Amino acid sequence: MSITESRFHCDFHGHFALVTGGARGIGNTIADALASAGAAVHVFDVGEPGGAPHAFSAVDVSRSDSVESAVSRLPRTPTLLVNNAGITRDRTLAKMSDEEWAAVLAVNLTGAFHLIRAIAPRMAAQGYGRIVNITSINGMRGKFGQGNYAASKAGLIGLTKTAAKEFGRKGVTVNAVAPGMVLTEMALAAPPETTDRARAEAALPSLASPGDIAAAVLFLLSDAARMITGEVLRVDAGQYI
Repeated sequence: MSITESRFHCDFHGHFALVTGGARGIGNTIADALASAGAAVHVFDVGEPGGAPHAFSAVDVSRSDSVESAVSRLPRTPTLLVNNAGITRDRTLAKMSDEEWAAVLAVNLTGAFHLIRAIAPRMAAQGYGRIVNITSINGMRGKFGQGNYAASKAGLIGLTKTAAKEFGRKGVTVNAVAPGMVLTEMALAAPPETTDRARAEAALPSLASPGDIAAAVLFLLSDAARMITGEVLRVDAGQYI
């Protein structure tokens, strides 16, 4: 039994979910969890799809034309949207290039804007929608060497709250999940000192897994969270505090 199945039970039969950056990592875990809960899942990603049999479109979320074209080809309006696509180009501010700054903002923040602009009005027209944006605790506290990433994730929190205000009257909730260090395959392959620093910050004895992030996302997408909007849910083993 997966961590998502064991800790949270929900039913998304009849729902159509769109997950950006869903071909691998945390996004793939979210897509799999939604499918396991009964949703029809479509993945947008620039990379090749993973092994799970989700519908897939190659989409560059940083380009509005790519997003609009892909959204227009969807079989129906999503009821659930997870903006997970994100990249890093880590460097100190003094050494960061214009390209490194712009690339991260374009995918992490502008990409989410493109998806919300394309889909939230359609959700509003059908009177129902759930949106979850994946931000980061580093968008709330900053992080040495991640000025572009932290700025993009801080901006995503502001975008989340604004979208919650603009679309709430039409039955659309918009929330965010802010992970800390997550033990993905990439994180586990990194030098041990990287995860050691995160463990030293944490209040709990272990760091979050991708399944922990998926469980939080599914909760905010579910009707159990129908009165929650404009919120940021930290899933970070207590790193932030």
